[in-house]
Amino acid sequence: MSDTIFITGVSIHAHHGALDHEGHVGQRFIIDLELTADISEASRSDRLSDTVSYANVVATATAAFKDANYKLVERAAGAVAEAVLAAFPKISIIKVTVHKPHAPIAAIFDDVGVILTRARA
Repeated sequence: MSDTIFITGVSIHAHHGALDHEGHVGQRFIIDLELTADISEASRSDRLSDTVSYANVVATATAAFKDANYKLVERAAGAVAEAVLAAFPKISIIKVTVHKPHAPIAAIFDDVGVILTRARA
């Protein structure tokens, strides 16, 4: 059995980007997380210890995202996936979406980003 926990719209100011000014000034990124885990016990027990703490996942993801200045959002998303899987053994699959709404693109656009899915080995 697998269930899904989702966390959307986590707004983080970070310094990722291939251009020099992105690394210095930084910009807002938005992260969405989709976590696959067996939380059937929590659905019966009503105990936090039987599920995954949303607050702890957000803290871990935020720290991993801001830990270094990456040139690519692909790498930043990978760092989030690695950190969350390492910290939460109940999570079997993580899907990380990183939105870069202010990417330096010479066009009018609503959103740009990456979606990365990683599974526990």
